[in-house]
Amino acid sequence: MNMIRFTLISLVVLITGNCAAQNAKNPMYIGTYTKKEGHVDGKANGIFLAMQDPENGSLLPKKTVAEITNPSFVKTSPDGKNLYAVSELGSGDAHSGFIYSYKRNEDHSLEEVGKLSTESFAPCHIEIDKNGNYVFVSNYMGGVVMVYKRGKNGELTKHQKIQLENPEKSHAHSVTLSSENKTAYIADLGNDKIWIYNFNAQSGRLEQNQKPFIELEKGSGPRHFTLSNDEHFAFSMNELNSTVSVFKVEEDGNLSLIQNISSLPKDFEGKNSGADIHLHPSGKFLYTSNRGHNSIAAFKVDQKSGKLSTIGHYLTKGETPRNFAISPDGRFLYAANQDTSTISSFKINFQSGELEEHLLPIEVMSPVCLEFVEN
Repeated sequence: MNMIRFTLISLVVLITGNCAAQNAKNPMYIGTYTKKEGHVDGKANGIFLAMQDPENGSLLPKKTVAEITNPSFVKTSPDGKNLYAVSELGSGDAHSGFIYSYKRNEDHSLEEVGKLSTESFAPCHIEIDKNGNYVFVSNYMGGVVMVYKRGKNGELTKHQKIQLENPEKSHAHSVTLSSENKTAYIADLGNDKIWIYNFNAQSGRLEQNQKPFIELEKGSGPRHFTLSNDEHFAFSMNELNSTVSVFKVEEDGNLSLIQNISSLPKDFEGKNSGADIHLHPSGKFLYTSNRGHNSIAAFKVDQKSGKLSTIGHYLTKGETPRNFAISPDGRFLYAANQDTSTISSFKINFQSGELEEHLLPIEVMSPVCLEFVEN
């Protein structure tokens, strides 16, 4: 009798555990615009939370979890304990932009633990080193990149300030770190350059590489940057001429250009600006977003040469798709349609890289950044 009772209890525990696993949802934090700016009429209240069902890919809108002005970029720490958000402010709003630090609670709510100046205006991107010790913020105005040291509770302290050349012209748009924490690439939209810095993970300081930059085609406007899984190649989404630049990564972190390819269909004649770029977890496919054509462009990555070939273009059924996110399992892609206040979802074909429209878009006010929790 005891053996039967033990078996029944074990069976119940097993079934309950399986059900819990099947019902587990992935939290997605959504950065937004909260007020009218020159390029957007923000209508949100701050950082929004949605939950993704990993089985069917559906998104369930939840609530605003932090009231903050223009949290246009959000990023979770590698350990999942904290979330960081920029407050994208201009000179008419405050003395600078800000970065906010939040503690993540078990129910995915956020608790503010700090707020610091970004030392310039319009902060637009956050990167965190692979050990979770340092946080990097790019300011669109002034060519300023800030490095912050992360404390044990997630609080930040100012650590280093990088001033790029031609500050009146420079638009630092992103920092991307190599997986070995050795090289940092800064996309400078205004100067048409990718700056290359050596990163010392122990001291947390950036120092210019012997070859400090690679210059792109004039008027290209590099915006976001990503590396292939083996880090032999790198890809830049260029905002102003809607192209993707492909680079070979040398042993010392230097870059050499091997391809430029359009993110638009050949017959498109309207205005467009490129936005985001993400590599599929498999490393076989690359995706970018187009604001104007209002689409996601899909590319196949040649594993030997790094070169791209176009798979297709997929309309987001909304206006001005900014950032987008690929689910942790690589099955779904979600695009934030800034000006129609919707998030569209696609199913990813693992064999071809093609996208398939999936479920109806959900409504979220002025979404611009989608962030799954890393762990």
